[in-house]
Amino acid sequence: MALKFWLRAGAVTLAAVGAASASGAETIRIKVEKLTYSPREVSAHTGDIIEWVSADFLLHTATAKNGDWEASIPAGKSKSVTLTHEGTIDYYCRFHPNMTGRITVAKD
Repeated sequence: MALKFWLRAGAVTLAAVGAASASGAETIRIKVEKLTYSPREVSAHTGDIIEWVSADFLLHTATAKNGDWEASIPAGKSKSVTLTHEGTIDYYCRFHPNMTGRITVAKD
């Protein structure tokens, strides 16, 4: 009897966790290749995750000009950040300053 109770309680907990993760947050992927971010401009919401995926052979960064974050993106790897507040975030690669991007973040 006790085992049945705990199994049911576990199922309820898992269902609640599943519902929480399906709250609408998205992962937005930006490709890093040939010294560019693609797409260069994206729109997102607070809570969304921005993931830079490198198809390049060089180390890059995605460095927010406002100082919010700096993501180091190794060649052939990915790096992500979670957006915590609304506004426009311009970013660039610290090693290749001509690489620029913009994220427009709306409140969720």
